[in-house]
Amino acid sequence: MSGGAELKKIWVLMATVFVDMLGFFIVLPLLPFYAEKLGADPIRIGAMVSMFALAQLVSAPLWGRMSDRYGRRPMILIGLLVAAVAYSIFEVADSVWLLFLSRFVQGAASGTTGVIQAYVSDSIDREERAKALGWLTAATSAGVMMGPAVGSLAVGRIGPGYLAAAVCLLNFAFGWRWLPEPETSKAAGHERQRGSTRRAIREFLLHPTRPLPRLVWIYTFGMMSFMAMNGIFALYLERVFGINERSIGWFFMYVGGVSLIMRSLFLGPAVARLGERKAMRVGALGVALGMALVPFAGSIWTLCAAITLVPFGTALLFPTTTSLVSQRAEEGQTGMILGVQQSFGGVARMLGPILAGAVFQFVGIRWPFWLAAVLMVFAYLMAGGVGRAEGSLEKNPS
Repeated sequence: MSGGAELKKIWVLMATVFVDMLGFFIVLPLLPFYAEKLGADPIRIGAMVSMFALAQLVSAPLWGRMSDRYGRRPMILIGLLVAAVAYSIFEVADSVWLLFLSRFVQGAASGTTGVIQAYVSDSIDREERAKALGWLTAATSAGVMMGPAVGSLAVGRIGPGYLAAAVCLLNFAFGWRWLPEPETSKAAGHERQRGSTRRAIREFLLHPTRPLPRLVWIYTFGMMSFMAMNGIFALYLERVFGINERSIGWFFMYVGGVSLIMRSLFLGPAVARLGERKAMRVGALGVALGMALVPFAGSIWTLCAAITLVPFGTALLFPTTTSLVSQRAEEGQTGMILGVQQSFGGVARMLGPILAGAVFQFVGIRWPFWLAAVLMVFAYLMAGGVGRAEGSLEKNPS
């Protein structure tokens, strides 16, 4: 980082996203078990997982506009308070509709992800932003790794929902004390980006094979595949291996640990050796193979070996895709283009679990993994067509 003030800000943000993700993953692996006990079938459980993405998709633009007007810091802090309310609802839920409400409120609180990215853009020098965002991703992976294990340990001891809410309140106090308000972006810049969003979406829908839209669709297929697995993974482990809410957290901890190691230690050297485009293809292939092999695993050990390919692949796929998107975006449109990518990703996060839940219930418990593998094959094939040419909207007018 370029200075002590910037370093302090990024460390505070890393603590914020770590604790936020810790609270989120205390609850997420337990959700299918709680929902089944209340009478939910796999389709409704998949819809419940998707409810989070729907709320995040709807709320993110509102959080962004409010942060432009009132500041980044207040929106981040309010988001933490909203998350605490959501986890408290989860703990007291005695019906399926209350679990749906909890997921919706959680998703609305997580709409502040874009605000945190904007905070980085406001606070960190341009040449240091990629590194800062990489550190935030590593902190997120650490929360993903630890949260499920903490949640499983909390079952029968302290309510996991209340524990997650307490973590959010602790995070709020930490941010209130140590997170300053950054210098905000110029309003004119935001106005220019907002005016181009509709044209960008139309471009991506009508011309998916052009360089920039192709990258966004690779990200979308990858996210849909990953979330399809997440939507039914706990149910699959319960049916095949007898895993319950007291032990499920360790599996999510394992996946999160592999992701953390990959993103913090191996992502940089892999990109330096292979280049971003080839690393993106290797990542897509790794996820596809992992998804395809999971149903063939006959023991916990072979399951862990197969599932390792998934966090290995996503650690290569998603950061390189986002980096390539940012490089190909026209000057002054980077934030808007990345926002559109997140919108496409939000739709994928919503559809993936719903499709997986339906396939799980009506076709077979192994078929959602093969569906996810097919989606990743699409991403792999599309990644093969990514060339060196610039793919900005200006160079590819619709």
